[in-house]
Amino acid sequence: MLAAATIAILVVMLLAIIRCIVGPTLYDRILAFNFFGTKAILLISVLGFLMGRPEFLDIALVYALINFISVIGVLRYSDSAEFKVTPYPPSSTQEGDK
Repeated sequence: MLAAATIAILVVMLLAIIRCIVGPTLYDRILAFNFFGTKAILLISVLGFLMGRPEFLDIALVYALINFISVIGVLRYSDSAEFKVTPYPPSSTQEGDK
């Protein structure tokens, strides 16, 4: 049963990577990255249980903290003006310029 759970987690992680690449907006990509990190933590925990290595839970906790801090950092940086890209530049020929 745990081997099937591991395979299912890997499939879900693959889907999260696809969403991270294809995502229509920045926030969809960040959410997919966070989801991938959460599933990686679950995968580390399940593999640790399968192999009989309880120290994998410590590694999973450290990875959870790194994932949380990195997502907060990316969200903080994405709010800055350098990161934002306007899809269409403002036109210089407006009604008031004549």
